[in-house]
Amino acid sequence: MAWNEPGGNSNNQDPWGGKRRNNGDRKGPPDLDEAFRKLQESLNGLFGGGKKRGDDGGGPGRSGGFGGLLGIGLVVLAAVWLYSAVYVVDEQEQAVVLRFGKYYETVGPGLNIYFPPIDKKYMENVTRERAYTKQGQMLTEDENIVEVPLTVQYKISNLQDFVLSVDQPEISLQHATDSALRHVVGSTAMDQVLTEGRELMASEIKERLQRFMDTYRTGITVTQVNVQSAAAPREVQEAFDDVIRAREDEQRSRNQAETYANGVVPEARGQAQRILEDANGYRDETVSRAKGEADRFTKLVAEYRKAPEVTRQRLYLDTMQEVFSNTSKVLVTGNKNGQSNLLYLPLDKMIDSSGRSTSTPMSSAAATSNEANARAAADLQQQPARTRESR
Repeated sequence: MAWNEPGGNSNNQDPWGGKRRNNGDRKGPPDLDEAFRKLQESLNGLFGGGKKRGDDGGGPGRSGGFGGLLGIGLVVLAAVWLYSAVYVVDEQEQAVVLRFGKYYETVGPGLNIYFPPIDKKYMENVTRERAYTKQGQMLTEDENIVEVPLTVQYKISNLQDFVLSVDQPEISLQHATDSALRHVVGSTAMDQVLTEGRELMASEIKERLQRFMDTYRTGITVTQVNVQSAAAPREVQEAFDDVIRAREDEQRSRNQAETYANGVVPEARGQAQRILEDANGYRDETVSRAKGEADRFTKLVAEYRKAPEVTRQRLYLDTMQEVFSNTSKVLVTGNKNGQSNLLYLPLDKMIDSSGRSTSTPMSSAAATSNEANARAAADLQQQPARTRESR
């Protein structure tokens, strides 16, 4: 039952189950007022407060309590100041300390202390790669509008310049990126922006952007610039696709024409070269044959001067043999009684020989040579008769 219910021992027990004593003491939790009083006396003794309180609660007791509270406040302030003054710099970080608003030092990794409010520190991660993405509509060199998205990766290389030289250096980096991107895209054709020219554009943008950062002394190093796939604005995408298809058709037709030319031109050059070689061969053959005939005639003249009759007879026989070996006619001479010559034509042999002659015709040069030899032989044969007549 409750401690204060009727019939209970409410006169002898308190709410915590302790029995009341005659002198007013009781068992249970300690009195809070008494605990605060003892704590205040201890602090007064520590900071030089009075050991006794006045009977009326005034005078020396009150002054000692004020001094104790003041000491507690000072201790708390010292603890707060020490907590804020001591700081730890990680391995990936650096800190810049300003004293009276002027650069004092750059602090590396480790446990450090500074003295606020006369000192002020700025701590940043100087090894972490930072990135931001930019996309905008640009005008190319050939006056076409394209949307170019790119990503810039950078890190802090000089924390002092990053903190002190420029206000909001990352905003300056973004503005410089816009300027560099517009300059590079504005001096590049649309085909290069959309196809294989992106890598070269990224290199040029990075170089120009880093030059801007060094000029502004932002303390930022640009590590990488990635130009992503560019495209035309959505409003003109269909017309842009038509232009792309037309250019692809043009390139395909050009490739087909080049392929055809690469197949026809070498063949024509080969035929022309073969004709030239044939002509050169015919020229060399004709010249060589003419020189051979001239040499043969020269040697024949020398032999004729040595033995005219023999040479004349030999030329006649050779010529007749060569002439009659290529003809189908058979000549039968008459007898001693002066009968006329009989010309016999064997038709069967003529047909066979005509077939062979059409398959292997005699060249004009050989025919001319045979006719010349025949005329020379005839002249040589008739020369003795003329000599006898003249006698």
